[in-house]
Amino acid sequence: MERRERADAARNRQAILRAAEELLREHPPEQVSVERVAVAAGVGKGTVFHRFGSRIGLMQELMAERALALREAATEGPPPLGPGAPPRERLVAFLDAVVALATRNAGLMAAHEHAIATSRSGPRQTNPIYVFWHAHVSALIAEARPDVDAELIGHVLLGTLHMEPISDMLRAGDGGRLAAGLDELVTGLLREGAG
Repeated sequence: MERRERADAARNRQAILRAAEELLREHPPEQVSVERVAVAAGVGKGTVFHRFGSRIGLMQELMAERALALREAATEGPPPLGPGAPPRERLVAFLDAVVALATRNAGLMAAHEHAIATSRSGPRQTNPIYVFWHAHVSALIAEARPDVDAELIGHVLLGTLHMEPISDMLRAGDGGRLAAGLDELVTGLLREGAG
């Protein structure tokens, strides 16, 4: 009997996350309530609260799940995103993947940003997703250019994702333009002979 409850709980969790993601694709984040997610997932509102604690918890969990695949690709996947490629190629591939994730999940990114801003979990730079992204970007910059402030440049590159004009661009589906701009910045910064 206990195994069935675990399977049901896992199925409910996936249904809730899938429903939240679909609603965020179709509606502005402020219109995606726990009640609406519960109805779309075919579960009670209490199930959502029991599983995720709050709307903020739901958005953070959904973002963490989407970011996990990127983390695994960057740490264990094939090059150029994974180990084995030169730092510049890895950094370009990683930023391209971040932009692709942000473009596919623009509503989720906005909801996640709002969740971070309104929660008591601390500032963005302490969020586990941001901590990994920043550490990875900074390490690749430092490997290629030990003469620059890699920590600061990492914040600058990732910080662009949180600027309103960039968020608007991502919501409009124009991630390619952002990816191209970031590629230009990285290529200029890490080109051979720079520094």
